[in-house]
Amino acid sequence: MGFTEAKITIRNPQGGPARELTLLVDSGALYSLVPSSTLGELGIEPEEEEESFQMANGEVIGRKVGEARFSVGRKRTTSKVIFGEEGDMPVLSVVTLESLGLELDPIRRELRSARLLLI
Repeated sequence: MGFTEAKITIRNPQGGPARELTLLVDSGALYSLVPSSTLGELGIEPEEEEESFQMANGEVIGRKVGEARFSVGRKRTTSKVIFGEEGDMPVLSVVTLESLGLELDPIRRELRSARLLLI
């Protein structure tokens, strides 16, 4: 089993400059995580002072949360984003992927259009 990375473009939902990043795709993560320094450069501010997150090892940590505009190709969405700190792995999460209408193909290790269901 390998890791999958994806190139995404991120910007402030209010507009302004954009930044292309390569993020680890983590279909088990709820919110995407981007370094605080990158979010600050784009003028993205935290909307929630600190939210608690449980790490894979069971440790609970606190991180600030805001919103960012994510783009992959021609697909765009606004999604919650965690303000990453030193040592945090930048990730593209399942909520952001689903909002973009994408899913992870674990065999080919790439993103593909998701089959959108309306029930």
